[in-house]
Amino acid sequence: MNLYGLIGYPLGHSFSKQYFTEKFAREEKSDCKYETFAIAHIGQFPALLQNNPDLKGLNITIPYKEQVLKFVTRLSAEVKDIGATNCIKISGNQLIAYNTDIIGFEQSFCKLLQPHHKKALVLGTGGSSKAVQYVLRKLGIEFLVVSRSENLQPGFVSYNMIEESVMDAHPVIINCSPAGMSPNDNYCPLIPYQFITAQHYLFDLVYKPTKTLFLQNGEEKGALVKNGYEMLILQAEAGWKIWNTG
Repeated sequence: MNLYGLIGYPLGHSFSKQYFTEKFAREEKSDCKYETFAIAHIGQFPALLQNNPDLKGLNITIPYKEQVLKFVTRLSAEVKDIGATNCIKISGNQLIAYNTDIIGFEQSFCKLLQPHHKKALVLGTGGSSKAVQYVLRKLGIEFLVVSRSENLQPGFVSYNMIEESVMDAHPVIINCSPAGMSPNDNYCPLIPYQFITAQHYLFDLVYKPTKTLFLQNGEEKGALVKNGYEMLILQAEAGWKIWNTG
């Protein structure tokens, strides 16, 4: 049996498990199985590998996209650059880290990108945010990272620093935080939504609910909006290709 899985904590409903279970059934891959592994501490990762010798690949989600790297044998160029992984290929005793968030985000995000979308606000600082920042640099889009921390490094701002002038200058706003993710549907990132216009493009990495409060607030102002569902599908298929290549 070829086993694949997802690690993170906590893990509720898993898009990945549902997606791959349905994929395996549809494509009649009876020798493949996908499981979720909710580990409370990254220190449990070696035991997880030892107890599941059939593992061929793992998806990584919050909060382990950075923490798991200390157990990895080899890093792809992208992972070396950003310091975060969401996809690990297991080949014998080799664990190779990749980042398919980069692939999924770029392909999904670019479909609605307009010529005037030259600057962005990136909400959140975790592993997904680092993948988004990588893509924005590749596309030549300037950005500020918005953090809840008061100890700000260059290129970072806090939420209370986002004024009308900042909103006007940054027509792209990308939510990389879990704010608004089900079951916390009534939450959204604390930005001044009154300054959003039809020139803005709001992209939310959250896919459930389909339209978060963040996206609803943008849509009410006439902005372009898109959730993270297509990105998830694209990154999942990119991961499947990695697990089964070479």
